[in-house]
Amino acid sequence: MPQLPKLTLVIGAASSGKSNWAENFCITSPRAPIYIATAQAFDAEMVTKIAHHRKSRSNRWQTLEAPLDLVTPLSNAGENQILLVDCLTMWLSNHLLAQNDISAESDQLVNMCEKLACPVVLVTNEVGASVVPDNPLARRFQSEQGRLNQRLAAISDLVVNVISGLPLCLKGTLPRGLI
Repeated sequence: MPQLPKLTLVIGAASSGKSNWAENFCITSPRAPIYIATAQAFDAEMVTKIAHHRKSRSNRWQTLEAPLDLVTPLSNAGENQILLVDCLTMWLSNHLLAQNDISAESDQLVNMCEKLACPVVLVTNEVGASVVPDNPLARRFQSEQGRLNQRLAAISDLVVNVISGLPLCLKGTLPRGLI
């Protein structure tokens, strides 16, 4: 099997193509791809968006729903798999809305990412390039997401910023033969 980075962080703006790029990165690997979905459908728009994402993936993917608990599927992963977590932005939003301890949840995730059994690709939104939000919850979200992204980028072997569907490697080197 080709040597893959143990931890890859794919970051980009909303609708930048980061999820599609990450899916293609994973599916070009001979490993069994596991899609860990964090979104929850609270309205019709999200139901449609989730259905579109599911339909666009090939049947080679196994999908796990994990809106809050990422540690369990990450710790249960096998050596011959590649995991895609899409996305940390939704995961963090879910914890904020549930009024969970964001610091403790982030610590658990970062600690788990430091001892992975297989390659993992994390998708997240870049939130620092936008305006400062006008309400306390949104400002807290922006700060927490920025901190989590920085912590994960620091321990990632590969960090890719996707802009208009195009990857810009910020850290590490894209493996040959993939993407």
